[in-house]
Amino acid sequence: MSRTRALRLYAGAAARAHLQRNGLSPADVRAIPAAAGGPKGLVLGPLDRFLFGDWLARSAQPIDLIGASIGAWRMATACLDDPVAAFNRLSRDYIAQHYELPPGQKRPPPELISERFGESLKAFYGGRVHEVLKHPRYRLHIVTSRGRHLMRREAGLRAPLGYLGAMLTNAVHRRAMGVWLERVVFSSPQAGAPAALPFATHDYRTRHLALSEANFMDALQASCSIPFVLRAVPQIAGAPPGAYWDGGITDYHLHLDYGTQPGVVLYPHFQKQVVPGWLDKPWKWRHRASHFLDHMLVLAPDPEWVRRLPNGKLPDRNDFSTYSHDLPGRMKAWNGAVSAAQQLADEFAEWLLRPDLGQVSAL
Repeated sequence: MSRTRALRLYAGAAARAHLQRNGLSPADVRAIPAAAGGPKGLVLGPLDRFLFGDWLARSAQPIDLIGASIGAWRMATACLDDPVAAFNRLSRDYIAQHYELPPGQKRPPPELISERFGESLKAFYGGRVHEVLKHPRYRLHIVTSRGRHLMRREAGLRAPLGYLGAMLTNAVHRRAMGVWLERVVFSSPQAGAPAALPFATHDYRTRHLALSEANFMDALQASCSIPFVLRAVPQIAGAPPGAYWDGGITDYHLHLDYGTQPGVVLYPHFQKQVVPGWLDKPWKWRHRASHFLDHMLVLAPDPEWVRRLPNGKLPDRNDFSTYSHDLPGRMKAWNGAVSAAQQLADEFAEWLLRPDLGQVSAL
């Protein structure tokens, strides 16, 4: 009995035309987005190790790495000197994280998670931030969401009321949510300024700032700070005052306008759909591909393959509750999913050797 194929490829119109003419070489890649999605991102670890530890090392062009939430953590990890070892550690550290529940509580308080997460980032990147900021090829762009007006501070009812307002305005029009939250992108320094963004910003209210040794930890923690699960980062060096939250709120799957430049936007993702913002999850019509993604090639797990993973799904944040008193059980399930995901990397490596457009569906 043949095993289920793990990997599916989905291409925008321009990306498909490129594949038809040229196939795909590492020199063709100009940008790599990395989505928010918490533990779902764990199954992309084997692909990350193959791409950054092997395949992309065969080329020399600069590449923009854009990340929100766990995607920002992944892309910052790609910029470290030994990315394979770093990605292995990221997977181990993420899977092993555990928070003891206070008596009578169903989940740990946000203050505790924020404190522990900040400590984890310092242990992971401490003494190595310069490797990220000065990488000779990779330009990192960390996406965060900054509260405006009522949401400039997290205290009291400000955040709940602000997110209610954001949800209602977003339901009317995505851009209208900019009244409450703006996209703030921290980019690697280049010639005394933040590196140019690899996407246009006409779609949503945006600020663009330089990433530095002084703000790297806070910017990365902010990009991973899920509202009401972690605390917002209240101030980031070199950035305007305000509460900074998870970049996935404004840009869940980085459905950005990547423009018309030549080359491919290569996107290892955990599903076919590229959802614009976290609050767009209920609005299925916003999940469809747009011309923003014309140059994109998505690498995603096949849904049937996913159903064969432990618990019949990708790891997700609900597992923290499901396994709240069973850390070994959660670690076993998540490690099982990550081990199985090696098939994603193996199949992509095979496809690169013998590119078959019959395996590439429309995005």
